[in-house]
Amino acid sequence: MRERLEFALVWLLVRGLGALPRSWARGIGEGIGLFAFRTLGRLRSVGMRNLRLAYPEWDDLRRECTLRRVYCQLGLLLAEFCLMSGYTAEEAGRFIRYDGLEHYLAARQRGKGVLVLTGHLGAWELSSFYHSLAGYPMGMVIRRLDNPLVDEFVNRIRCLHGNRVIHKDDFARGLIASMRAGETVGILMDTNMTPPQGVFVPFFGVPACTASGLARIALKTDAAVVPGFLFAEEGGRYVLRFSPALELQRSADAEADIVANTALFTAEIERSVRQYPEQWLWMHRRWKTRPAGEPGVY
Repeated sequence: MRERLEFALVWLLVRGLGALPRSWARGIGEGIGLFAFRTLGRLRSVGMRNLRLAYPEWDDLRRECTLRRVYCQLGLLLAEFCLMSGYTAEEAGRFIRYDGLEHYLAARQRGKGVLVLTGHLGAWELSSFYHSLAGYPMGMVIRRLDNPLVDEFVNRIRCLHGNRVIHKDDFARGLIASMRAGETVGILMDTNMTPPQGVFVPFFGVPACTASGLARIALKTDAAVVPGFLFAEEGGRYVLRFSPALELQRSADAEADIVANTALFTAEIERSVRQYPEQWLWMHRRWKTRPAGEPGVY
């Protein structure tokens, strides 16, 4: 019963906001974000703790203002998700532009597959959807949602234009097969992990347990690793920005290479977060797993 009720609420939200003009839906979404900022105290405290770790030079007023903007961006992303299924390529192209598409195309031309390095930054749900609308469908590595009805519904929207889902429980096999077929897969690589799936690398100068799977797959398959993020701009516009493929470290020490390349990927995410701090998911307990002997952060 609970699963069906949750599904009904999600369905009504998507259909309700999706039926509105974009400006109205975004306004309501932003209001939902502000409401969440004011009422979800536990998540707000996690966000403030993370911002103190990442930006010790800021005062709390600046951190709080940044966090409020994060919640607004999440509300806007909610609205965009609800509207997504109605977008055409021409329609979405009026408010989304590419920057560096040539980097993605050059990596794809190699024929060994493309691993898009991304994270919970900007409008991540809209990025792969728009890329598929533009004629470049891709795979997405995601965690199954707890509610299977909601999971199926959300994935149906994500995959309307040729995208496909690779669940984390089939991560390695699915990714290797995709790279051997010369396909593109996006990986959100900015969440807390636990050993042995994760290794400790610096993130904002603090050791963060980070998924090493992308580095392992890239080294094994020689796939190109291309950073790609969809950032929000002024006036309800977005830019889907691809950077040149990253140069991976390769040596006689495979495990050292995995750690070094995971650090490289994490540094690339940090660079983008520093550029758009108000667009990253600071409420995630990114530093939850600690090296042996270190006290907990939260």
